[in-house]
Amino acid sequence: MTIPELSTERLRFRQWRNEDLAPFAAFYADPAASRFIGGPSNREAVWRRIASYVGHWTLRGYGLWALEDKATGRFAGYCGLWYPDGWPEPEIGWGLMKEFQGRGLITEAALRVREYAYGVLGWTTAASCIADENGPSRRVAARLGAHPERNIIILGNVATLYRHPAPEQSGQS
Repeated sequence: MTIPELSTERLRFRQWRNEDLAPFAAFYADPAASRFIGGPSNREAVWRRIASYVGHWTLRGYGLWALEDKATGRFAGYCGLWYPDGWPEPEIGWGLMKEFQGRGLITEAALRVREYAYGVLGWTTAASCIADENGPSRRVAARLGAHPERNIIILGNVATLYRHPAPEQSGQS
C-alpha cells in the first residue's frame, strides 16, 4: 500500500523509513518520553513497533505517519489514525521527539490528521485515548476541541477517552 503524503506549514507526513529507527529508538529508550505509550523499549522492539505501524496501513487503509520537520528534514515524531484489534475505537494518536516539543507542532499535525479522517475517509467521529497523568497530551486534546467522555482501560491501564468535535462542529465536513 502506498501511504499518502500530507503536509502542514511546518511538517511533512510521510511513510516510515529505516532511517527513522535510530531516533525513534532513542525516543523509546527515554522512560519519560515513552511513559504513556508502553514504556521503554529496546531497538528491536521499536523496529517491530514501526513494522506494526506500516502493517496497520495495509490492514486498515490508514495509520500513523512519520512526521518530518520541513525546516531540517529531521524525523520529528508521529501522528495519525490508530485502531488495532482490541482498541476501544478509532483514534487520533501522536508523539513528538523532545527537541520538537513546545512549538504547537502536534496540534498542527493532529488538526491535519482529523481533517484527513473526516474529509477523505468519511469518519463521523474520532477519539484520543490519553492517560490522566499525561498533561501535555490532555492540553493538546483541549486545543483540538476534544473533551473527556469516559474512562477506559487500555492495555491494562486507566485512561480517558477524549471525543473530538464532529466534522460539522470542527469545520471539516
